[in-house]
Amino acid sequence: MHHFTIAAGLKAELYRDLLAALDALTADEPDAIANMANAAALVWQYLPDLNWAGFYRLVEGELVLGPFQGKPACIRIPLGKGVCGTAAATRRTQLVADVHAFPGHIACDVASRSELVVPLIAGGTVLGVLDLDSPLPGRFDAEDAAGCEALAALLARRLT
Repeated sequence: MHHFTIAAGLKAELYRDLLAALDALTADEPDAIANMANAAALVWQYLPDLNWAGFYRLVEGELVLGPFQGKPACIRIPLGKGVCGTAAATRRTQLVADVHAFPGHIACDVASRSELVVPLIAGGTVLGVLDLDSPLPGRFDAEDAAGCEALAALLARRLT
């Protein structure tokens, strides 16, 4: 079992500590699913105000549910559809303050109000996305996006 000291103060410190913890968790593990599972659990445990944290993997041209924490979720998402499909198709982080205002939003959990989705890219290839949902509108900001982009970049290198 792992124990980490994660700062509860400034977001910059929180994400710095999460990145160090993710690095330690995945450094010697070659299995992609195990690494995504531990990453989802780590984010779920330490990021406040989430109702879902996990991954969708790009498999044969569509996003397929991967390891996560939270309620049961949509299993398959077409590229370009919803927040996750848009992030994967555009290869760009999607920071959505109000999911109900996002065209084509896929409501896997009606309690979700805001969402942050970061593509996992390694060697120029999209491997999937990191998806975070919150029941609070406007929960995520640019600092969360930058922190999660760093987590996704580290993890993507460990998935190949």
